[in-house]
Amino acid sequence: MSVPTVSKVVNGRDDVAPGTRALVEEALRRHGYVPPSTRRSAAVASTTVELLIRGPFTGYVAEVIDGVVRAGVETGTAIVVGSLDDHRRPAVGPREWARRLVADGRAGVIVVTGSLTPAHIDALAAAAVPLVVIDPLDAPSVEVTSVGSTNFAGGLSACRHLTDLGHTRIAYVGGPPNSGCNQARLHGYRAALEAAGVAARPELVLHEEFGYEAGRRAGGRLLDLPEPPTAVVGGSDTIAIGVIEAARVRGLRVPDDLSVTGFDDTELATVASPPLTAIRQPLREMGRVALKSVLQMAAGTALDSHHVELATELIVRGTTAPPPGPG
Repeated sequence: MSVPTVSKVVNGRDDVAPGTRALVEEALRRHGYVPPSTRRSAAVASTTVELLIRGPFTGYVAEVIDGVVRAGVETGTAIVVGSLDDHRRPAVGPREWARRLVADGRAGVIVVTGSLTPAHIDALAAAAVPLVVIDPLDAPSVEVTSVGSTNFAGGLSACRHLTDLGHTRIAYVGGPPNSGCNQARLHGYRAALEAAGVAARPELVLHEEFGYEAGRRAGGRLLDLPEPPTAVVGGSDTIAIGVIEAARVRGLRVPDDLSVTGFDDTELATVASPPLTAIRQPLREMGRVALKSVLQMAAGTALDSHHVELATELIVRGTTAPPPGPG
């Protein structure tokens, strides 16, 4: 059979003899050929969700992605991972970005630890593309569905654990001051101090990024104070590990000279030396809930709540102990 003849059969032309057409179709079936129209239909029928990450690929991000991907396997949903910064470049306007998502067959968008501009949010809404934000950088608005954890309760538990051990000079090193989750953790820390009758000290509260270097810098500033803290509540595991390094280079031992807590309880907390006392966020479950919410919205199903907070838990390990002397 010639290539032109096969091409005619593939493209549905009627100028092919019935016997020849049957032979070509049988050969195509044997070789598993799928017509383009069928391939397009299958692509449309499959569900794909865009997962956009802000900042570096950390242990926190890895666990959230794992939760989203596992939920994707359960629901038959493909997950496409990208950088939030790439999608917000000035070269691509919000409407064009939303149109591309629709053209690419995205059923929805999940943003991790970031935020979209109001123009991007409006463009998604106009294109009927559902959006869910995990641990939003800004406080979630009524229009945006968000998934997070009980950050206030987590900050409260971490600081209360330290006051129960007898600490009174307790510092807080958090992420960006405008971050919604950071603000909630800070308020929890302050509430624990107040409940313990401990006066809050403004010089013991520092805001940085959620990262190791930020924790190392902030830890150094705190430990070089005339009256340094005996304990530090870290706004993330990476911040806490940075604080521990700042203590090490100054000849201080954790937890004998300084107690430190983290927040997230990623794998980093368990492999740290000593293992890190941390507030556990259910990161994988947050990813799963985010995907299920996007799929519900894409199907036109009403959500029970547009703002979901999953419970945190204090995990006590080897970086906390009573203070070395009077707190």
